[in-house]
Amino acid sequence: QVQLVESGGGLVQAGGSLRLSCAASGSPISNYVMAWFRQAPGKEREFVAHINWRATATYYAGSVRGRFAISRDNAKNTVYLQMNSLKPEDTAVYYCAAGRLYLVAPNLYDYWGQGTQVTVSS
Repeated sequence: QVQLVESGGGLVQAGGSLRLSCAASGSPISNYVMAWFRQAPGKEREFVAHINWRATATYYAGSVRGRFAISRDNAKNTVYLQMNSLKPEDTAVYYCAAGRLYLVAPNLYDYWGQGTQVTVSS
């Protein structure tokens, strides 16, 4: 019953930074594990990062570990993805997702945003 809306995407040069936001409504995000996924054209949706209910644990895909940081503000019902040292291969539509389990598979998440485009130029 939660609705998710991503924002903050755009065009950035390699090495730059973006901060994505995911605003939730309809249900407190404290009830959910929150995650970010991404999908590039012609590729399957892939896991990027997730954060548990109380932000006591996070996990990142190896491709982004050390460059991206997921965070959540349950009071604001918002999840963030800080993306630093961006690379062209980070170009994708980024999706916010909410689920009940601390796992990485897309089919284990129940709710999805519409996505926001991130394009990293060389």
